[in-house]
Amino acid sequence: MLRLDSLSQSYGERRVLHDVSLTVPDGQLLCVVGPSGCGKSTLLRTIAGLLPVHQGTVTIDGTPVTGVPDRLAVVFQDYGRSLLPWLTVRDNVALPLRRQGLRRAERRAKAEHLLERVGLESSARHHPWQLSGGMQQRVAIARALVVGPSLLLMDEPFGSLDAQTREDLEDLLLEVHRTNGTTIVFVTHDIDESVYVGDRVVVLSAGPDSRIARDLPVELPSPRDQITTRGLPEFVTLRAEVGRAVRKPDPARTSDPRQPGTVN
Repeated sequence: MLRLDSLSQSYGERRVLHDVSLTVPDGQLLCVVGPSGCGKSTLLRTIAGLLPVHQGTVTIDGTPVTGVPDRLAVVFQDYGRSLLPWLTVRDNVALPLRRQGLRRAERRAKAEHLLERVGLESSARHHPWQLSGGMQQRVAIARALVVGPSLLLMDEPFGSLDAQTREDLEDLLLEVHRTNGTTIVFVTHDIDESVYVGDRVVVLSAGPDSRIARDLPVELPSPRDQITTRGLPEFVTLRAEVGRAVRKPDPARTSDPRQPGTVN
């Protein structure tokens, strides 16, 4: 469904991503991790069509991405700024449905169904500023799902939440993925989180010129549980493998003393 071929991305003279090739099949939950500044968010924004491709191609269902594709939704970490404070929670969730030409009653019915799925049916008539951070992020997730996206992009969506709320939303994400079968690309800086929620973990090397350092399948039993799954030997082993990949210098860079960031 999603394919990246020799993707390179730059900001002016500063190249961020280099020769990234990746195929994400339908229904997969792919996690992307890497050191700070390696280009994880840049990768996601390029897939979303929010940044023009510098070199290479990004295709969804065989169609090159040249703008924001239809049936794509994005959830950002800064959920507070993405919600409209003057609209109710229900109307925030229903907002994307205006493009589909649905009547107001239909939009609200769909929004209420999604709010029930994320456990916020009693908050439909509240405003975002009346909710906690975790509840606001549930609203953002519901709004992303209301259009039935075939591809959901999530940019460190739980990074600013407390540990308990974060675990609750990880489990909500797994439930939604299991029920909907949506293809998800999930960017996170948290190694444990990537292994817990992912079907697969891709590790980007340190920037500049980040590339794919490792591509690891996650073969943990389902359904997953915060206590049981994280205690499995397979989880511990894979978490350590991802951690080593994140911290390992890029051999292509360390072999060339002229490259920035060389580790000798």
